[in-house]
Amino acid sequence: MRQATGYFTHKDCWRHEMGAGHPECPERLSAIEDRLLISGLDVALERREATPASLADLELAHDRMHLAALRGLSDNLRDEIAAGGPSHAQVDPDTAINTHSWDAILVAAGAAIDATDAVLAGELANAFCAVRPPGHHATRQQAMGFCFVNNVAVAARYALERHGLKRVAIIDFDVHHGNGTEDIVAGDDRILMCSFYQHPFYPPCEHSTAANLVNIPVPAYTKGMDIRELIDVMWLPRLDAHKPELIFISAGFDAHREDDMAQLGLVEQDYAWMTSRIKEVAQRHAQGRIVSCLEGGYALSALARSVEAHLRVLADV
Repeated sequence: MRQATGYFTHKDCWRHEMGAGHPECPERLSAIEDRLLISGLDVALERREATPASLADLELAHDRMHLAALRGLSDNLRDEIAAGGPSHAQVDPDTAINTHSWDAILVAAGAAIDATDAVLAGELANAFCAVRPPGHHATRQQAMGFCFVNNVAVAARYALERHGLKRVAIIDFDVHHGNGTEDIVAGDDRILMCSFYQHPFYPPCEHSTAANLVNIPVPAYTKGMDIRELIDVMWLPRLDAHKPELIFISAGFDAHREDDMAQLGLVEQDYAWMTSRIKEVAQRHAQGRIVSCLEGGYALSALARSVEAHLRVLADV
């Protein structure tokens, strides 16, 4: 019997929100759910409810004081609201928490951990985590860019430290540079990180030149066929040389041409093509094992269609 593709999420991921009109909103997950239902793809997936990550697992990728500060901010917010204060606490100019955010942070990282456990146990062929808040801008000790805890980096370290894997890969195709993931994994030769991203763009920092990173900065208005060529030439040989035992994907869909948060020109077929290439690498080296986690994607229709394309390849339907 063919193993299923897991679909991990949790109701708390809808309860985190950062204020009216914020692009990183609960409606992102609702748009994905609606698309899966309308397309019939939902019946091909094995739905699982995420469990909260432990602080010990989060500390595989994050400084203890960073986690304590986030939890303290959440506790203080409840006290301030009870005293008639504001409903949100700002972490940076575009990143805020509400009283449900800490719970959402725990289950978003927990989904990535649960998916890792299930895939490595052979219960699932691969998995997608429909979670928010996203994670790839969260550094070891700083929340930023809509991100608080780095879901993929936590899961990658978890696979290495708790399951004893020797080599994993992280592939980040979000339009923004995964500076947080890079901060956590740079110099760790067990982890190969491959990414492309629009540059110059947010975040305003240069990428690391550590040997375990394959960064591809591309200019605005780069189209999908150019990205495909770069992936074939720059990612795939390094991935084959690394021979990852498990592949993690920071699956951001904001490089889509309809997403006005950025200026790249990808379409659904490009996400399907990238997923196919990643899946081929996983089949060669990792027994097909992939754990994908939602990052960006803010044009709701384009996001939902792109996630569908990504999942159709993962689920082979």
